[in-house]
Amino acid sequence: MLGLFTGNIVRVLSSLGIIGLVVTSITYAYVQGGTSRSRYSLAYWSLMGVFAIHALWGVQTQEGNWGEFTRGILLQSPFLLLPLAFWLLGGLPSRYLRSLYLVFIGLVTLSALGSTVYYLLHSTEIHNLYLQSQIMPTVPDHIRFSLMVTYAIAIGSLLLWKKAIEVKWRNWLLAAVMFLILYQHMLAVRSGLLTLYVLAGVSVVALVIWKKKYKQAVLVLCMMFVLPLFSYLALPTFHNKFLNTQEDVGRVEQSGSANNYSLVGRVYSYRVAVQIMADHPWVGVGRANMEEAIAKKYQESFPQINSRAYILPHNQFLFNLVAFGRIGILLFTVFFYFPGIRVWPRQAPLLLAHYIIVTLSFLVEYPLELQVGLNFTLLFLLLALNGQEKVTESDTAWRPV
Repeated sequence: MLGLFTGNIVRVLSSLGIIGLVVTSITYAYVQGGTSRSRYSLAYWSLMGVFAIHALWGVQTQEGNWGEFTRGILLQSPFLLLPLAFWLLGGLPSRYLRSLYLVFIGLVTLSALGSTVYYLLHSTEIHNLYLQSQIMPTVPDHIRFSLMVTYAIAIGSLLLWKKAIEVKWRNWLLAAVMFLILYQHMLAVRSGLLTLYVLAGVSVVALVIWKKKYKQAVLVLCMMFVLPLFSYLALPTFHNKFLNTQEDVGRVEQSGSANNYSLVGRVYSYRVAVQIMADHPWVGVGRANMEEAIAKKYQESFPQINSRAYILPHNQFLFNLVAFGRIGILLFTVFFYFPGIRVWPRQAPLLLAHYIIVTLSFLVEYPLELQVGLNFTLLFLLLALNGQEKVTESDTAWRPV
């Protein structure tokens, strides 16, 4: 978790944490008799299958791109190592899980506080940045961090709803959740706001249909209407981001605008991806060969776009379709989402929330191709899955699942 926030300072920290966890889990399994205690073995093996896709499609790697293939395999290695570690560990004690989630909320809150202080000291400069498709500095990068903020809000809300922490800490947690909701609007990252409001909508449905808590549902629904209006009127960053997005959308049909407008650039990255998919429909071009293939297609189809504005498809599904084709994207979808299906019909609100956040981010980014995005996606998917495992010690408080 610390590694998610220190990538620009101590990049190796996440890797050391993964290695340490693997060594610990192997040692623990050996002491326990050499077998896993998990009842969801297929779910962990399924996630390992994502790594297998990257390894198998390496046969397409062209001469001169083997360095890129090696880099990609090392980047995707958590899909092999982390599921193995959690499979061997079995169910962590509930108090461990709650403590880990509280640590995460604390780290997100501290990072958000630091970002807020920076904003207050440089407000005029930052307001202008938002009109230029830029965002205030955050740790980690603003897109991944906005997703972490949404998940921290979801975790905190569930811990408060289930009264799963000591009374003396509940007001502090409530204050952190309220601050992060406001901060998400001040940060005004489209991905973060989208995930926050989709989860809020899901919570309204759950409160009405399953919990019969109509007053709480109405309260959440009112906040969903009031907060954007308040943010537009009171928060210059939110207001300027709204104006910038309008301007971006209005320039989509002008291909040359991809040189300067991020939203336009993403749209043309999708169009390039679709064209490559038409040429290589079944097995794609191979992950290591993507940059060359995309640059060539940009030159052929959109010569008005400068080479410095060439970007990989900002959509994880399109990205995988270009890299692995229809066969690869089918395998990826089955392997990645199987753990969520495997726990059915048990309730797993944190697992569902994380899948929703990650899936929405897949539609506008390729988080699994970046260390922070991949580690965030996989770590919290596995922690939520671990919440479904059996534990030996009794605990009357809600077990995070």
